[in-house]
Amino acid sequence: MEKRKEKKTFEGIVISDKMDKTAIVRIEKKVRHPRYEKLITRFKKFYAHDEKNEAKKGQKVVIMECRPLSKSKRFRVTKVKQ
Repeated sequence: MEKRKEKKTFEGIVISDKMDKTAIVRIEKKVRHPRYEKLITRFKKFYAHDEKNEAKKGQKVVIMECRPLSKSKRFRVTKVKQ
């Protein structure tokens, strides 16, 4: 029997909503520097499909991994928090 892979979910802030049905979401994570042990903030941008265009710039959203929807979209907006 085949096991289903759990889909990745991230929480981030919308940094652009100019495209139709697409939001650019910035995810940040804290990592510790290998030598100096200082916490560093790393950022990553994801293109997420937003069917109803409800996510606006500056809002917190939850995105979930899905099948490829275009060349760069691999995530879908599941919840708008603010």
